[in-house]
Amino acid sequence: MAFDLVVRNARLANLPKDAPEQEIGIEDGRIAAVGAGLAAEGESIDAGGGLVSPGLIETHIHLDKSRILDRSEPSPNRGTDHMKRVSAVKPGFTVQDVYERAKASLETSLVAGVTHMRTHVELDPNVGMKSFDALEQLAKDYAWGIDLELCVFLQEGWTGVPDGDKNLVEGLERGAPAIGGAPAYDENPAAQIDRIFELAKEYDVDVDIHLDVGGNHDELSIYQVCELTDKIGWGGRVAVGHGSKYSTMPPDKLADLGKLLADTGVTVTVLPATDLFTVGRHQDHSVMRGVADANALVNCGANCCLSTNKILNPFTPFGDGSLMRIANMYANVLQRGTADELMDTFAMITTMPGKLIGRKTDGLSVGDKADFVIWNATAPDEAVAINAQPLAGYKGGRRVFSWEKPELNRP
Repeated sequence: MAFDLVVRNARLANLPKDAPEQEIGIEDGRIAAVGAGLAAEGESIDAGGGLVSPGLIETHIHLDKSRILDRSEPSPNRGTDHMKRVSAVKPGFTVQDVYERAKASLETSLVAGVTHMRTHVELDPNVGMKSFDALEQLAKDYAWGIDLELCVFLQEGWTGVPDGDKNLVEGLERGAPAIGGAPAYDENPAAQIDRIFELAKEYDVDVDIHLDVGGNHDELSIYQVCELTDKIGWGGRVAVGHGSKYSTMPPDKLADLGKLLADTGVTVTVLPATDLFTVGRHQDHSVMRGVADANALVNCGANCCLSTNKILNPFTPFGDGSLMRIANMYANVLQRGTADELMDTFAMITTMPGKLIGRKTDGLSVGDKADFVIWNATAPDEAVAINAQPLAGYKGGRRVFSWEKPELNRP
């Protein structure tokens, strides 16, 4: 049997670690066959016993606000005016400016193994539709390497902002597949959440909200989100990002939340880099980490993702687009180091976000689109533990990037 491409000697992320090496036959951009010792002809690539996983899925990033440190530095002395600093420079954004900065961040994500991305896009009146215009074009220009979807939202408040609401409706009319928000910056957080779900139902789009950021769990908006998700039947189509307040909950309350999330089908996307940098600034010693324990929620049946959020921005003045680095950071911070815990952590950048975007399989099954990455590792838990380097990535069976495997130049 002949294929367009055959990947040989691969250790598949969806198989037990002691499974024999496999071959993957690819035809017309999709996985056509998988098996050990597959008798197949065609162009081939040798994975060399390396791990092959589905392409990584970035579900929460802000391409439009990336790489602005040259005009908006982080707050000095652990200050907390991140929003003020970013808001001050947004009126100066242009379509071309957003496009170029977003392109740079998109490309670093691509070469780190990301094949699907949801970017949040701010449509506040002080920036209007400029970022949407730029990212809409970027999605078209890079469709050869990545599926880029736009989640429209208002960052700086919605209640009493008719121009903002108008912009969101325009974004939805133009095909944005998701809507979100930032209720904490609204004078009426509950009303904003209600409006998000109202528009989601009207336009039949997913929901992805920035939620529950802070240093205590006295007030949580997640219960309203779960209630509305259940009410309109949006289970599996709703995500909340950050959830740093959940890191302050005692185990029994966190377990109750995990069960509620599982029952209603609400995903939590944890954003370790940003929450580590911004949470706990009210403390001058024994500073809290502020990163929600996704493993604990997953153990209760909830779906969880890990994402980048910001790159080179006052909220997160670091970043390289590597979800593997984020996963490694998360596991270290949450002190999750067993093989099973690291396997779940790897799933948080592959199969769990796959569920959020509607993927019904593990991404490596016959019939799936041939979006995959070859890693310099032999198993998913090892990949997280060593912050593994991707060696090559494919989109629809076409090579998108490649890295050289490191070699020592011995004397």
